[in-house]
Amino acid sequence: MVSGRPVFDEIATQLKNELDGKIFVAHNARFDFGFIKASFKRMGIDFRPKVLCTVKLSRLLFPEQSRHNLDTIIETHKLLVSARHRALGDADLLLQFWRVCEKSVGKEKLLAVVDELVGSPSLPPHINQDLVDAIPDTTGCYIFYGENKAPLYIGKSISMRTRVMSHFNSALTVQKEMKLSQQVHDIEWIETGGELAALILESRLIKERMPSTNIKLRNSKDLCAWTLTKNSTGISKPTLVTHKNLQLGIQDNLYGLFYSKREAHGYLAAIAKKHRLCEALLGLEALVDGRPCFAFQVKKCDGACIGLIDIETHTLRLKTVLNLFKVPLWPFKGAVAIKDGEKLIVLNKWCYLGMASDYDELDELVTLSQPKFDLDIYKIIKKALSGSHKDKVISCFAQ
Repeated sequence: MVSGRPVFDEIATQLKNELDGKIFVAHNARFDFGFIKASFKRMGIDFRPKVLCTVKLSRLLFPEQSRHNLDTIIETHKLLVSARHRALGDADLLLQFWRVCEKSVGKEKLLAVVDELVGSPSLPPHINQDLVDAIPDTTGCYIFYGENKAPLYIGKSISMRTRVMSHFNSALTVQKEMKLSQQVHDIEWIETGGELAALILESRLIKERMPSTNIKLRNSKDLCAWTLTKNSTGISKPTLVTHKNLQLGIQDNLYGLFYSKREAHGYLAAIAKKHRLCEALLGLEALVDGRPCFAFQVKKCDGACIGLIDIETHTLRLKTVLNLFKVPLWPFKGAVAIKDGEKLIVLNKWCYLGMASDYDELDELVTLSQPKFDLDIYKIIKKALSGSHKDKVISCFAQ
């Protein structure tokens, strides 16, 4: 069917001229528009028309329909099919659907609905269109600033311009976004090339710049974890390991990671209550020989403190619960590099060492960087290595 036909590059300029000032109409428009936009981008042409999705149009005008795919629209509105799943045939169906819409609601209302669907959102008063247009629709982090360059909000996205515009779109209906939009005086962005790098950068930037509207992320300077140690009577008891003695990544028998001693004790008390463990045996209250703990007196402990269940059973229950929160050992011999976009993310012992563009930079990071543990970044890395990036570890470096 396409034998002897021109390739996209040969008709791109002519097509761009034809489409200038027009509205791009398609069913599930994001799908079709993505291909056209990518093809133009490959040639260095920035294609940004107004886009009308006829799925959204159908939902607005005919909300009583349970579905709005093209086959349903054909059946519901008795459209005439000339060549289903062919470009011109399906385009003709959309023209027929447009005429049905016009007949059903009138031209004036139809155009008002179209304006609603394709209209550009109003920008914040201190932000101009040129600044928004300059934001690349690529992966990275963006920073909203208020007056006097005060950081307001830091976010990450695989499509930064689209995400920024979604903030301004939502400002029309969401009070939180409205307040943010009114305060924005400037926008900066940092491209990362990959989503994992954007997640790590977002976490670091929020801690460094402390924007006023982000959820505050805490530094890990008071980090602690539980470990199980046997006392002189042979009872396995949770012992708190503070940040000075933590050797994360190489230290086995660590459970949970907490920002403070208070948080760690709160966690232990919560599992004791949920699993009917003895708080006295856990060290949360004084253990007096022959006397039950307070929780037993209020029927929230099964009585290991007074021998109603044996210590081995109690210890097994405790280990079973704690194992759900065990801190894993670093699964590599040394530092590793993960390919993320065009960059290498260098990691060691659950710590982020930095970004490298080549192997020389990578070797330098491994040799000179001092791993600094951050709980939020640990969670990001752990999730990536067990999921989306588990097959992207390209090298391992012993130290």
